[in-house]
Amino acid sequence: MYTQALNEKPPSDTAISAAKARPEDAAKLARFQAIIDAEEKIEPNDWMPDGYRRTLQRQISQHAHSEIIGMQPEGNWLTRAPSLKRKAALLAKIQDEAGHGHYLYSAAETLGISREQYYEQLLSGRAKYSSIFNYPTLTWADMGAVGWLVDGAAIMNQIPLCRCSYGPYARAMIRVCKEESFHQRQGFEIMLTLCRGTPAQKAMAQDALDRFWWPVLMMFGPSDKDSMHSADSAKWKIKRFSNDELREKFIDATVPQGKFLGLTFPDPHLTFNDTTGHWEHGPIDWSEFKRVLAGDGPCNRQRLRNRRTSEADGTWVREAALAYAEKRRQRLAAAKVAAE
Repeated sequence: MYTQALNEKPPSDTAISAAKARPEDAAKLARFQAIIDAEEKIEPNDWMPDGYRRTLQRQISQHAHSEIIGMQPEGNWLTRAPSLKRKAALLAKIQDEAGHGHYLYSAAETLGISREQYYEQLLSGRAKYSSIFNYPTLTWADMGAVGWLVDGAAIMNQIPLCRCSYGPYARAMIRVCKEESFHQRQGFEIMLTLCRGTPAQKAMAQDALDRFWWPVLMMFGPSDKDSMHSADSAKWKIKRFSNDELREKFIDATVPQGKFLGLTFPDPHLTFNDTTGHWEHGPIDWSEFKRVLAGDGPCNRQRLRNRRTSEADGTWVREAALAYAEKRRQRLAAAKVAAE
């Protein structure tokens, strides 16, 4: 999740490396894989295969893009939160997500592409972000559903990333996961309050679950048989679990919570398998997933339009900050010369 464009199949990185490998490259590949197999971290100045670098550039930058775009659905309710307490909590969550984007862009920059270049890829539409953020937040209950379901799915995916083989990414994820756990609890608490409120409030919570359940299951990406990069990502220990494994873990954790709330999941095929000990879900509409990821979701155009507008409106602030920094640098340089 948050890196769904990784499912677009380029030429096989493994095949390219194998075809072009020179004897010394084979030795480097072996040493590289030995470091990973020993559960040690790859650091920015270490040698790494081009495929490993490109995979991380896509994955980390698209994770960062998702955090930045993900501020918009919640920002939609910032002025309409039902109390000052709710407003303060929602504002803090949005600020956390901005911070997550900065952590992740910083980690991605260590792979040789600047933050400005990554951001240009987002604004131009060449880079993807999670499909879930192209769905509208129509009611206050959606703030509960986003926290409970979307952030809950994020935690399920991101906790294993704390053990990612790439050091800067793994370290960034430790703090991100701690903060995401608060976001998930905040969302569940909103849902609990609504479900214990009036019939109309509980109906609002049910409606939010109905609309977000299937898009959240799509967040984990296509079924394993259709996932393009799983083999390399698993070999390099970027991913620790497959898409289907993560989806199963999420459903197993979330269905009991929903039943505690007294809500009904919008899946008539959702059943508990006594033999496997797991909940089994019905078929996912992958045509919708592909359509939203390709840019034709309910809010795709709105999300990017807002981001581009924000970028344009903030130009003068960036220019002023750079001008101030340059003047300060010149004053310090002049003071140093005078002191000499």
